[in-house]
Amino acid sequence: MKRDFSDVAKLEESLRRRFRVVDTTVRVGRHALSILHPASAEDLIDEREFERDERLPYWAELWPSSRVLAGIVGGLGGRGQSALELGCGAGLVSCCAARAGFDVVASDYYDDALRFSRVNAARNGRPLRDGLLLDWRHPPAKLDRFDLVFASDVLYERPYGALVARIIASTLRPAGRALVADPGRVARDEFFESLPALGLTLHAQTDHPFTEDKVRQTISVLEIRWAPDL
Repeated sequence: MKRDFSDVAKLEESLRRRFRVVDTTVRVGRHALSILHPASAEDLIDEREFERDERLPYWAELWPSSRVLAGIVGGLGGRGQSALELGCGAGLVSCCAARAGFDVVASDYYDDALRFSRVNAARNGRPLRDGLLLDWRHPPAKLDRFDLVFASDVLYERPYGALVARIIASTLRPAGRALVADPGRVARDEFFESLPALGLTLHAQTDHPFTEDKVRQTISVLEIRWAPDL
């Protein structure tokens, strides 16, 4: 289900009324991006939603993995290419992909994540093509395919390993690639194990140290491609 938020100024005003928000400046390469996002994910916890489907508002945080992936995607040449973010959150990486020239669709399980992503892309000078409300467990029968599919820190629950692999297989073009930034979450092994049956392969892995205040992580960026025909 696509979301069209054409009046970005009114949308930002609405978000500021509904949420306690902060503006975080994130340096990506030579650029400083201003990202509007909820001040605390804990403010957004809804016990009824959690009881229904264990939904937690992880999207509200600017995770180290998204910062690392933003730098990588922002350095790509995307002109004339399409891109899809899985689990866009507040849209940091989608913003960088749009600035790199990609025609970007930001997707998430939360409508409000799509709203923040739309606002942040406009605030940082490059609008997104669309927002897509997407539940990996129940995806639509037909999804567009993209030159680049990317995601950051989405392997944090064990079932998500197979789900993320399947949604990549459903959205990646034959000559495309997927980039998944992961700090070593619990579903990484399941993700790797799910790739061959779908015709996908781990093409490359690069490890990136992340240090900020007391946070020390190594972020692995996994490049996924279609396996070559034997």
